[in-house]
Amino acid sequence: MKAIVRDRYGPLDTLRLDDLDRPVPSPGEVLVRVRAAGVDPGIWHLVTGTPYLIRLMGFGLTRPKRPVPGLDLAGIVEEIGPGVTSLRPGDEVFGTADGSFAEYVTVKATRVVPKPAGLTFEQAAAIPVSACTALQATATVHSGQRVLVIGAGGGVGAYAVQMAKARGAEITGVCSATKADFVRGIGAKSVIDYTREAITGRYDVILDTAGNRPLSLLRQHLTPRGTLVLVGSEGGGKVIGGGVARTLRAVLLSPFISQRLTGLFASAERTADLLTLRELVEDGRLKPVLDRVFPLSEAVSAISYVQRGQARGKVVVRV
Repeated sequence: MKAIVRDRYGPLDTLRLDDLDRPVPSPGEVLVRVRAAGVDPGIWHLVTGTPYLIRLMGFGLTRPKRPVPGLDLAGIVEEIGPGVTSLRPGDEVFGTADGSFAEYVTVKATRVVPKPAGLTFEQAAAIPVSACTALQATATVHSGQRVLVIGAGGGVGAYAVQMAKARGAEITGVCSATKADFVRGIGAKSVIDYTREAITGRYDVILDTAGNRPLSLLRQHLTPRGTLVLVGSEGGGKVIGGGVARTLRAVLLSPFISQRLTGLFASAERTADLLTLRELVEDGRLKPVLDRVFPLSEAVSAISYVQRGQARGKVVVRV
């Protein structure tokens, strides 16, 4: 089978298209014929191995444990392993699997669920990781609240805008001018162009999905009992990264102030969350936010495009 592989950490040119043996499902697993795989900023970090902290999180200290990158996927169940009763060959599914940048991948049956009706494989592959993260990030949003979504034009941010809007909140999105119309179109009442304007106003909830703004600045724009949710960030050092350090400071500070500061380390492996997302899509309350589709052979270009911050929503690799 064809797959994108690497045998060491390094720049994106360490990735190559190669031939691998087709895997065989173990007990509790299914073999999925991958039709599309999503791209998110985390893939770049796992390819480069930076910040170094991620190497201590089970991904390999000196070299990657998993040669094939990728996590989001949509495809067709090809074979089931012993003990699997929830799925059968031919089922169209979406979810997450380690190493989805390949024609075939084995995955625990609990990590994939039936694909939403009416979606293409490319649309479905744009959902799992980013939308699960947004679902968990907006869990405390209530009707009538004022919500600020920083990074509203990105993968997680675009889903967060839709979900907060569906909960009855009033959304202000922070993004570049090139993404302003897109962000308004998915539910934001107003948009702040961060390249020209400073953040203004006070909000009940701030969801920060991008950048590395100081906690002191973000707190100035929270109501006295408002909630700040940090969903990753870029920048910072090569050892632990700016996002982890800022999140740690927020968690340590939160018990001593009236505002609630939290860091979200989302899991995209919750079957219940995937089923909720399928329901939201089929009810019309959530739409896939798909920017571009690249062929598997151009996976490096897809990752680079996402890393440069150009994507409006999600980027997908067609397998």
